[in-house]
Amino acid sequence: MRTTLYGSVSTASLVVHWLLIELGIEHELVLLDFDKREHKAAPYLALNPAGVVPTLMIDGQALTEAAAIALYLADRHPEAGLLPAPGTPARGEAYRWMFWCANTLQPAYRAWFYPHEAAGEANVAATQAMARQRLEAAWQQMAAHLQTQGPYVLGEAPSVVDFMLVMLMRWSRNMPTPTDSLPVLKIYAQRMKARPSFAETYRREGITDWL
Repeated sequence: MRTTLYGSVSTASLVVHWLLIELGIEHELVLLDFDKREHKAAPYLALNPAGVVPTLMIDGQALTEAAAIALYLADRHPEAGLLPAPGTPARGEAYRWMFWCANTLQPAYRAWFYPHEAAGEANVAATQAMARQRLEAAWQQMAAHLQTQGPYVLGEAPSVVDFMLVMLMRWSRNMPTPTDSLPVLKIYAQRMKARPSFAETYRREGITDWL
């Protein structure tokens, strides 16, 4: 069956696109125009009622949530070695950090980029300040982890967690304190960005920043 990724440039769909290319999975990329609100149109809402990206159609199933899709793709392609064996302590660590990305980083980024959603226009500055504080503390935590447990999040070998994490690092590129202002995170990101699949993802999406 055809594999189709619905996404938009510079959103959470980037990690799924990157993994599809990394794993050599043939797919169609459908980039939705947010300005035209294509992600809120009826045809797309039929696939993803939340009206957000990404959505991956694979084997006739519509999958949503970037972290969940990333784990699923790694599971489907164990030969790539992007997840430790099920039931092992290392697999538990992979789950821990993927949920940390989804539950700690992504909501804080949402509050930074869309501060009016949380507490209204009158509280935009306070919402952004809190989001920035949470993000910078979280990235300091990750920098300390990589310093002692690296070079990758799970140790010596890259995993699906690293793809997710580097995508989220990119989201900070225009913030007051970008993640790669921390030397250990900069080296870590450069290591992942050196993968040919990263350059190919950028090429297909037409992205030219944070190289």
